[in-house]
Amino acid sequence: MALIPGYRRPSQDRWLVSYADFITLLFAFFATMYAISSVDAQKLSQVTHALQVAFDDTSRGRSIASGTGMLPERGSRLVARPHDDLAVRVIVVRELAAELTAHRLDLVEDRRGLVLSIPEAGLFPLGSDEISPAAQALIARVAATVAKVSNPVRVEGHTDDLPIHTVRFLSNWDLSTARASRVVEFLIERGGIDVRRLSAAGYAEFRPRVPNDSAGARAQNRRVDVVILNAVTVVAEEPSSPMGRS
Repeated sequence: MALIPGYRRPSQDRWLVSYADFITLLFAFFATMYAISSVDAQKLSQVTHALQVAFDDTSRGRSIASGTGMLPERGSRLVARPHDDLAVRVIVVRELAAELTAHRLDLVEDRRGLVLSIPEAGLFPLGSDEISPAAQALIARVAATVAKVSNPVRVEGHTDDLPIHTVRFLSNWDLSTARASRVVEFLIERGGIDVRRLSAAGYAEFRPRVPNDSAGARAQNRRVDVVILNAVTVVAEEPSSPMGRS
């Protein structure tokens, strides 16, 4: 067949452009999967949060992605966007360096966020929920540090497995919850922390750090944990406050 002057036969290789784009995207996907293949709770939570934001077309997702620094609650009131894990760690380590070095506090990071663990020794008298005078200065330092970040905070009380039954406390559930509540009250009254950022929980002996098989192990399990919640936990777990809704 004679060709028309100036006519060029369409290229048969144009499909290579789309194919190359597809292969590039596929490579990027598997590279991302490889990068998070190790079991790292912090890294995984950050990637999960980023994916949720990327595919979330709701007002909450757009707000987080836009970097406005605010997170809508399930109502209409806006609350401050939580600091990210690294920012919280930097502030905590800087402000509480002396307490951490002296082991008056333990610092642990898990899927929920950053955990400041306060040993019972010197915090409460045995079988009591009254904060000792010596411990008040320590909790005041924790309160001043918590005030520098915007994240919600959950205070958790823990006991060992030795049963308690007194006029005031019928079980370790009562004791652990009361201790967490006392610390929350202190954070509000002496630390000036916004009540809407705080919650309290008691776990009795059922979330030990180590097995309760010796006196030393039981001492490690008797503690109050101040959990500075990360953004993923806030979005996934924390209920909205009815206050301030329009």
